[in-house]
Amino acid sequence: MSTRERLPRNGYTLREASKKLGVSRSTVARWTSEPREAYEAKAAARHERIRELRAEGMSMRAIAAEIGVTVSTVHYALTKAETA
Repeated sequence: MSTRERLPRNGYTLREASKKLGVSRSTVARWTSEPREAYEAKAAARHERIRELRAEGMSMRAIAAEIGVTVSTVHYALTKAETA
């Protein structure tokens, strides 16, 4: 289990940051990526919130706007919940 902190890219793309730092894009991606456990926890929480809002009767578009994700993400979360 990784306990490292994510380093910010401060608006740079991988290409820009790698050129500025003189390292490969994969190195910048490794330094700036979120630990897998943290990402999965955030995704699970987001999916749970999507299911709650849908149970309240909100449309997929309204949920997407509320949470700040795409309609496809909402659809995926709801479909994933149905098949699980």
